[in-house]
Amino acid sequence: MALPIAAQPPADPAPTGYAVRQDVRAFIREMADEHGFDRASLRRTFGEARYRREIVAAMDRPVLEPPKWYVYVRPFLAPERVAAGVAYWNAHPNELAQAEERYGVPADIIVAILGIETHYGKNTGKYRTIDALATLAFDYPRRAAFFRGELKQFLLLTRELGVSPLVPKGSFAGALGVPQFMPGSYRGYAVDAAGAGHADLWANSADIAASVANYLARHDWRPGGPTLLPAIIADATRGEMLHRLDGGLSERRTVEAWAADGVTFTEPQGGAPVDPVGLLLLEENAEGVEGASYWMALNNFYVLTRYNRSRLYAAAVCELAKAIKSAHGEMGGNWPKTVVGKNPSLSMGGLDPPIQSSTQCFV
Repeated sequence: MALPIAAQPPADPAPTGYAVRQDVRAFIREMADEHGFDRASLRRTFGEARYRREIVAAMDRPVLEPPKWYVYVRPFLAPERVAAGVAYWNAHPNELAQAEERYGVPADIIVAILGIETHYGKNTGKYRTIDALATLAFDYPRRAAFFRGELKQFLLLTRELGVSPLVPKGSFAGALGVPQFMPGSYRGYAVDAAGAGHADLWANSADIAASVANYLARHDWRPGGPTLLPAIIADATRGEMLHRLDGGLSERRTVEAWAADGVTFTEPQGGAPVDPVGLLLLEENAEGVEGASYWMALNNFYVLTRYNRSRLYAAAVCELAKAIKSAHGEMGGNWPKTVVGKNPSLSMGGLDPPIQSSTQCFV
């Protein structure tokens, strides 16, 4: 029995593929005219592409309440995640060392990003990228322009890699490989470190490490520079300073300006950080600002937000990197995959003192 009309779900915009649609045909003509693609081949490709309703639903999923740091970071510091990071480092020491030497980005930062993005390659995505990007380019008006550009980059990328656009799989937003590069970032920042003729971000560990490091270096990572420094806010200016923390991260200002407003911090070795710097709030428990820690966010922290704009993401990269580096050092760089490490504490919550490392995320 048919459902009442009001209860029936909306029809899929592309139930038999995208090639029959006028907007897609115009896109195909554009790719052919500007980039020399064969129109018939692209029509066949888009004839196989399918609308994915669940992708639009994922993009539109409401955020009922912004996540808090102490909740957000917990799964990334689980013992198995740290142990897997050590195992990944042990499996690819030369590739990580070469990337660090060439680009100045510490190995622990590279490994931590891979651990957060895809659990070190374990979860690189289940969606056909052509389906994801076609859905978002042609049936997600709010960000259609961005995803149309990424769809163009994806078609150029697959041509350069010599693979069918119907083959690659990735995230519901179209991110690819172990480091989850969008197609435009893949073409712009991926590195063929292994010398195979193209960068392989799914299976080549040298390419993966070098590409993450290159991305950060190209966004002005400063080798050896600190990332976060503990901050103290004077009682007299606390209320005013908290107003600056819209979303948990302030605008960037000079160190002198912060000092004039009662915000101080301990200088790292090598002297004061280079201006400008921001003020970061991390919720350590359910008490909100009353139970929060405060940090001066330096240049390298903001570089991490170029990989993912979330303040929590950037802080989690730092904390996971520190935990992995500590565990790696404790085992002399030889932690078998079958060994589960001790539960790393949230050093920012005051349980354990921060561990010094070359990353200098929390000092």
